[in-house]
Amino acid sequence: MKAKIEEIEGKFVATLEGEMDTAAAVEAEEVLKPLYQSNGKDVIIDCTNLEYIASSGLRILLGILKGAKASGSRVVMKGMNDDIKSVFQLTGFISIFEFED
Repeated sequence: MKAKIEEIEGKFVATLEGEMDTAAAVEAEEVLKPLYQSNGKDVIIDCTNLEYIASSGLRILLGILKGAKASGSRVVMKGMNDDIKSVFQLTGFISIFEFED
């Protein structure tokens, strides 16, 4: 699992690669922690190369969303494959996040 954050055109862009299982989520959370306080900047989470996400990964994304909304930012999920999208549908996350292709 790889996770990184870049600031591009005034937005935070987080790129997730590989499998965000329970063990990998601990490491990913350390990398993504700055996004919990996005300070009014929108957050794009690029899932183009994300192959799997466990509930611990969903918890991290929910924390990012809560922090962003509190500061007036948007969180947009981008490039999700069908498997990841189906996890979002099953958990109800499909209705609380914004999505782009």
